[in-house]
Amino acid sequence: MAQTTIEQVYDGLPMPQRVFAILIVSIGVAMAVMDVTITNVALPSLAQALQLSNADSIWIVNSYQLAIIMFLLAMSSIGEIYSYRKTYLFGLTLFTLASLFCGLSSGFYSLVISRLMQGIGASAMMSINMTLLRLSYPKRHLGKGIGFNATLVAIATVIAPTLAAIILTWASWRWLFLINIPLGIIGLITGYHALPQNTVLLSDRKFPKEEILLNAFFFGCLVLTVEGISHDFNGWLVIGFALSALIVGFIYIRKELTLSYPLLPIDLMKIPLFSMSVLTSVASFTAQMLAMISLPFFFQHTMHLSPSETGLLFTAWPFAIIFAAPLAGSLIGKIHAGILGGIGLGMLSLGILCLAMLPDNATHVDIIWRMMLCGAGFGLFQSPNNNILITSAPPSRSGSASGMLAMARLTGQMTGATMVALMFHLFGDGAPRISLWCGAGVALVACCVSLGRLGMRR
Repeated sequence: MAQTTIEQVYDGLPMPQRVFAILIVSIGVAMAVMDVTITNVALPSLAQALQLSNADSIWIVNSYQLAIIMFLLAMSSIGEIYSYRKTYLFGLTLFTLASLFCGLSSGFYSLVISRLMQGIGASAMMSINMTLLRLSYPKRHLGKGIGFNATLVAIATVIAPTLAAIILTWASWRWLFLINIPLGIIGLITGYHALPQNTVLLSDRKFPKEEILLNAFFFGCLVLTVEGISHDFNGWLVIGFALSALIVGFIYIRKELTLSYPLLPIDLMKIPLFSMSVLTSVASFTAQMLAMISLPFFFQHTMHLSPSETGLLFTAWPFAIIFAAPLAGSLIGKIHAGILGGIGLGMLSLGILCLAMLPDNATHVDIIWRMMLCGAGFGLFQSPNNNILITSAPPSRSGSASGMLAMARLTGQMTGATMVALMFHLFGDGAPRISLWCGAGVALVACCVSLGRLGMRR
């Protein structure tokens, strides 16, 4: 493997550069994650302001997520070839500019195009954020750093609904997007000086133009197939997307198998510890999404709680992550990630199971402790799993490992959302409780997979 290196004996950035780099990476990813939650909360207001149907308004969210999935792996590979720092700053620049365009949009189509641009920028930040953390922290402190990053993302998830409510109460919906601009400018100025350079560059690898196009087309068709099933698209249209995904996917994977540095990191999936960690991540996010999507319907339709009560009760989940993630980070290196992940996913499974067994007249306290059990379990799992997934890959493939981590999360979320939609088609009003039972089962499977990593070496 031909490499051009700028590494000597490298063990993280010096202080205080390290602090600034970590903050910029964490804040950028928190902005990208928060933009999904804020827009979800504001969809009814956006639909009313732009005179859209509920079905059309969903594309304000879907266009963002579609762009992320289509370009996530491409951005991680570009970071490996050229520079993680440059790729991240490009993503932050595009995200900030697209936020301005979103705020200035005059109608539905201009807003959707701006959201697509925003999603491409977010994909660049999300694809390599773990790699930048790996380069910023000394090896002995990497676990704590990943825990800190998970905590910031959880905090962003907690405050996003409240922030959206404040903006919509006192200002125009445009400020949902314009609020990103000052943070983006600060991040660009600071990140230009603070973010680390690659320690290993893959100098013999050419820009993968053909792979990027195949990757984008394959994942685009795959996501549109799933969205079609979830939102009752025309049947022939869904079949067309599915067939296109199969044909392009076959061509794409066949080509990837012949390459030394595949865009879809098939080479990394041959590492047992890496592939098991990816599988654990996919299953855990599937379980979490099964619960997250079904619970609002369960609370409001089955238990007859108000939307405001539902929103407040939901904060208990990420609130517990804020405390569990740093604890899990501090235990990395002391307790095997398979054990920590297994315990956390066991707690998640038990918490979702307890939610599924809630009586219709349960009190707020009954709900809150179950939600916090889920959040604490997920927080205990996430940091150790992210750490072992990133560090089980060779340093030269850190970008692809980070991209695969983000792709595992998105794949799990997409799978969970599709399963809930399927449950509604099959079981109607009984779907939320059945989805929770499925979520508990998937989390238990993830627990077993996590424990299966015991004895595996990096």
